[in-house]
Amino acid sequence: MSTETFEKSSLDWQVSQFQQQVGEWFEYQSYRFEQALPDWSPGWKLAPWVANLLNFLSWLLLGLFLSVVIWRLWVLFNPYVYSWLNSSSARSRARVSTPDISVAKLLERSQVLYHQGNYHEACRCLYLAILQHLHDTKIIPHQPSRTDSEYLQLLHLSATPLQAYETLITTHEQLCFGNAEILPENYEQCRQAYQEIVQQ
Repeated sequence: MSTETFEKSSLDWQVSQFQQQVGEWFEYQSYRFEQALPDWSPGWKLAPWVANLLNFLSWLLLGLFLSVVIWRLWVLFNPYVYSWLNSSSARSRARVSTPDISVAKLLERSQVLYHQGNYHEACRCLYLAILQHLHDTKIIPHQPSRTDSEYLQLLHLSATPLQAYETLITTHEQLCFGNAEILPENYEQCRQAYQEIVQQ
């Protein structure tokens, strides 16, 4: 059997070499650290329970630090992760999409509902018109699973003035999750906020 049929290197061997080098590096660093310590009497030693306590506390601090870093990264990238997951799952399954209702139809419906005294649905139509406007202008594309706070966060990241959006979105949250009665004044505030957004 010729020697050329044997492997000259493998992934397992390279990993074991890397582990050995890392271990040797840590050993060398700990040796240098011990040499840098002052010369105390040979009888001086930490009690074993103190050494165990210090070891436990150092691991606890490291764990807390990593938890805080991971949490901050999650808060920062959360909308992007969900956006990516939702877009990839939407691509993977064939889904019948509902046709977009035009902004003009939503505004017309809002006016009809307002004149009928249904301020609740009239405000909702203005909210949907804004979402359609964001989709049409390619600021934030539609995603059925996106929450109001995610819309605000994405608007904040896109450096869009938020005041008018906040008016419509908080009114929508009151419609969906609150028991507050929607009055004609609320509708007027939403309509003015819509006008501000469209004129930007």
